[in-house]
Amino acid sequence: MKIGNFFKKTAFSLSAALCLSAFADTVHLVQKGETLYSIGRKYQITLSELRAANNLSEKDVLKAGEKLNIPSPDIENAAVLNSSAGNGSHGYPSASLETYTAKKGDTFYGIARKHNIKVAELFAINDLGEKDVLKAGQKLKVPSKNAMAADNLPDLKEADPRRYAGTKNSDGLVWPVKSPRVTYVNGKVSGVQLSASNKEKVMNIMAGTVMYCGTYRGFGEVVFVQSKTGLVYAYTGMCEIKVKKGDYVVYGDTIGLAGVDAISKEPRLTLMVFSNGSPIDPAKAPRG
Repeated sequence: MKIGNFFKKTAFSLSAALCLSAFADTVHLVQKGETLYSIGRKYQITLSELRAANNLSEKDVLKAGEKLNIPSPDIENAAVLNSSAGNGSHGYPSASLETYTAKKGDTFYGIARKHNIKVAELFAINDLGEKDVLKAGQKLKVPSKNAMAADNLPDLKEADPRRYAGTKNSDGLVWPVKSPRVTYVNGKVSGVQLSASNKEKVMNIMAGTVMYCGTYRGFGEVVFVQSKTGLVYAYTGMCEIKVKKGDYVVYGDTIGLAGVDAISKEPRLTLMVFSNGSPIDPAKAPRG
């Protein structure tokens, strides 16, 4: 299957798209007393994204005057980088892959950009995870030049951040909020927008471990829950979070409160589900 035919990527608000490009190619000069955690909070991205963009391990200590690359926020990358290692070829036939040998100064972000793919895809192709650090001489599988020429890669042009692709009732399917109006939106990241009551409790729909929770630029308060099968459920647009990283949450647990959509000014929640670095239809994702 061609990556270009994968489920189209969507976003839940105009502000998300504006913020996605706000910090593209930003370089941050580390000040005395700053940490990766404080810098991540400043730019509202995750520690895993910062580490991957700068080839840092969990043991690395920042020094004043050091320069850090600040990747533009991408919730698909964030979901993958804050999960356990992926696996599989992410839709690329083995014949469409070639080997790239990492050079000194390379980063996962730089290699992904060079080969016109996302870090999420690079990680999935190479069975990499959050704690992996790139080393000079390391061999990585990347799409071949022929595959790129054949248009086997996703269209990375930024789409309309919010185009409605159809609205339907919940049809008896369990969602994180009660009896929502379910709206598919087309744009940057794939998912569904769910109508909600003001500060309605958001219910976890699949047992798993909280891999990340906090403010993510353009998406409000978010929670990533990874199931035992590796699926990552991304609950975004909340106004309050009720869990912490590392918590094991079961079906029915309250993980937060629904927030107010930036454009409609109505209580809404957005749900995205990722399998091996690729978004899938949340309506078809397992519950339980």
